[in-house]
Amino acid sequence: MSLDPTQLPAGAQPLLTERHLATLTTLRPDGSPHVTPVGFTWDEEARLVRVICSGSSVKARNAARGGRAAVSVINGRWWLTLEGKAGVLEGAEEVRDAEERYAQRYQTPRVNPSRVVLVIEVDRVLGNVPDDL
Repeated sequence: MSLDPTQLPAGAQPLLTERHLATLTTLRPDGSPHVTPVGFTWDEEARLVRVICSGSSVKARNAARGGRAAVSVINGRWWLTLEGKAGVLEGAEEVRDAEERYAQRYQTPRVNPSRVVLVIEVDRVLGNVPDDL
């Protein structure tokens, strides 16, 4: 079911804030999907997904080309897919902010001097979530 990314139902919040892993799908240069498990954070106000990763990773290189990407999270029968334009942020402040968000949801990430932030500017959400909590 298609959901409005500006007004997600309250039932979506556990999938976006509790400790759940997800899959990230980016597109390779030949257009084929590259899917990998990730932790992610959701910035509802900015409608932005953040995934911390190494700048040399396939997912970061794919996102740096500016195509589309999607994060899918599942918990039993409830699921969400957040989709949009992908990009990479490399600034120290942007990386630090993403690390802090990640630490709040999961745990403090290990030190990685080559870390970047893969971002998805969410413009489409699909899912099956309860209408309320």
